[in-house]
Amino acid sequence: MLATLVIDFFVAFGVIIGGALIGGIGAFILGKPPLLAIHNLAGSLKIWAIVAALGGTFDAITTLERGLFSGIHDDIYRTLLMVFAALCGAHTGTILIQWIVGDPLS
Repeated sequence: MLATLVIDFFVAFGVIIGGALIGGIGAFILGKPPLLAIHNLAGSLKIWAIVAALGGTFDAITTLERGLFSGIHDDIYRTLLMVFAALCGAHTGTILIQWIVGDPLS
């Protein structure tokens, strides 16, 4: 279980870092300010990073449903821990990117 949590954390972290940096390259190619694009993308990619880390939301919802209606509470706790690990990874990636970029508007 610990290995799954670590992998979920770093997948979400990587989606934020990679998506923001590659998006910044795209903004540079289009002649838009890349630091502003990187800053904005880091904030807006959070939900997608969580979904990518969980492997799709349908499996997580099915697991929660099975845990609620079948009385298997271990599935609920496991899924909530996975969501929390992915959320922490996405938030850490966002904070890191915004710390490196700084305030792009000044």
